[in-house]
Amino acid sequence: MKLDVDTLRYLLREDFKVLTAVEMGMTNHEIVPVEVVDRIARLKHGGTFKVLKNLLKHKLVHHDSSKYDGYRLTYLGYDFLAIKSLVNRGVFSSVGRQIGVGKESDIFEVATEDGNIMAMKLHRLGRVSFRAVKSKRDYLRHRRSYNWLYLSRLAALKEYAFMKALGVHGFPVPNAVDRNRHCVIMSLVQGYPLVQVKQLQNPDEIFDRIMSLVVRLAEHGLIHCDFNEFNIMIDDDEKITMIDFPQMVSVSHRNAQMYFDRDVECILKFFSKRFVVNSTGIA
Repeated sequence: MKLDVDTLRYLLREDFKVLTAVEMGMTNHEIVPVEVVDRIARLKHGGTFKVLKNLLKHKLVHHDSSKYDGYRLTYLGYDFLAIKSLVNRGVFSSVGRQIGVGKESDIFEVATEDGNIMAMKLHRLGRVSFRAVKSKRDYLRHRRSYNWLYLSRLAALKEYAFMKALGVHGFPVPNAVDRNRHCVIMSLVQGYPLVQVKQLQNPDEIFDRIMSLVVRLAEHGLIHCDFNEFNIMIDDDEKITMIDFPQMVSVSHRNAQMYFDRDVECILKFFSKRFVVNSTGIA
């Protein structure tokens, strides 16, 4: 579903009260009964029903009457709640163009009042099957049921925490600015995904730097678990930045060696196919 921020400008205080009421109701309802939404929103003169109709028109909520009359948030509704909260906090003032799309996230440019451009990552778990998502994210291992919005919020929370911690320890990651719900705000990384790069001035040096990064992560007790050419950014000066790491695990994880070896193999395989390198892996 496309993020249309123009709609955001026309939403009223009552609209956000009802959106928030649906979100709160989803804590213990898959589909929130209309009377529960109305009770939480506490709008006068039956205003909740009118607002729900407007939110439904803009695809911010989904209506379900299969078992009873109720609503749930869509990702777009969740987007608007997160964006509204971050704008109210003064984190940014406008949303710009989309700069990335993946199986599990969308990335947009956002700008502050003084023109500073940052990146906004909206986690969107659910584009692939729960089994596929669960297999990549160890913190979902024991979950039998799921709510995609909650799982996306959990992914954003983990990514933000890892980004902050890695930045403090000098790892080449974006600067973590703020987060809300399933949304993470970070500094905008200049450059391109490594997968798009056809030539490197110093492929051996870049390869060694990336492999050293894998080892350094392990020395700090972490395995990336999805370290590949899609999750490494490189700029014109061949400076590398590591991105996308909500699936990281500890080196004490029962499958840590397998994940570590897989990360190494992914990089080795990519460089062997794309560039001429003399290095053969980790010494």
